[in-house]
Amino acid sequence: MTFKYSICHPEKENIEYRNTSISGNEVLEIAKNYPWIEKLNLSDSLNQEDIHYSPSLDFTCIKNGKSFCLTANYDKNNNLEFSLWYNRPKKVKFLFGLLGEKEKMVVDDIWSISFDKSLKYLEHFVNGNYLLIEEIYKK
Repeated sequence: MTFKYSICHPEKENIEYRNTSISGNEVLEIAKNYPWIEKLNLSDSLNQEDIHYSPSLDFTCIKNGKSFCLTANYDKNNNLEFSLWYNRPKKVKFLFGLLGEKEKMVVDDIWSISFDKSLKYLEHFVNGNYLLIEEIYKK
């Protein structure tokens, strides 16, 4: 599978889109080597009104449109942690099921995930193991 990605920088108003096709291995390397702590420190040094985003990387599978985003922040003890955002098609009921079900893109999020676990879920995403990702949202 191939992917494209975007970057949310704390100090920039516009999201940076990287539309060049990359491999799953490149996705993992980008996430592992991204300067998360430096970006969080930069965010801490800015005036509140100058912060546009939390440091984030959003990866999208070109083939199916599913995306997986990692957003960095600090926990109450100043340790690096992530929120994970998974955008996927999901069957939803309309008007309490009276109009049946339709598939639409839905974003699920989970908070307070360690860097290592975040990378593991990202690895599941790039390998197409979507059911393993969906399991964390059922807990």
